[in-house]
Amino acid sequence: MDLPERLSPLVGVLAGLIGMAGVGLAAAATHAGGVLLGPASAMCLAHAPAMLALFAAQRLLRTATVAALVMGLGCCLFAGDLTLKQFYGVGIFPMAAPIGGMTMMAGWLLAGVGALIRQPKR
Repeated sequence: MDLPERLSPLVGVLAGLIGMAGVGLAAAATHAGGVLLGPASAMCLAHAPAMLALFAAQRLLRTATVAALVMGLGCCLFAGDLTLKQFYGVGIFPMAAPIGGMTMMAGWLLAGVGALIRQPKR
């Protein structure tokens, strides 16, 4: 079993956690009025379903597991940084949100490129 296959269950777990965080952040943005929590919630709620779709498509797209993990990492950096800034006034590290955003974009690019790579016959 290769590394993407071994990491595959992590994608489903991470997608669930990111989706849950998106709902929680949306509620916090509504009730606490946090201006940074809305974008953090939107990123989580946009990427969790994409990660689940890639998880389901892993037999079709060779890069699906890696793309989903990259998206998840980027989403955690982006949303985590905005959330920490909202509640504590300090982020994860300097430039964490932009790095997270670029990482999410890289995950989308991997997903798209994966459609071009031929899947070996099983």
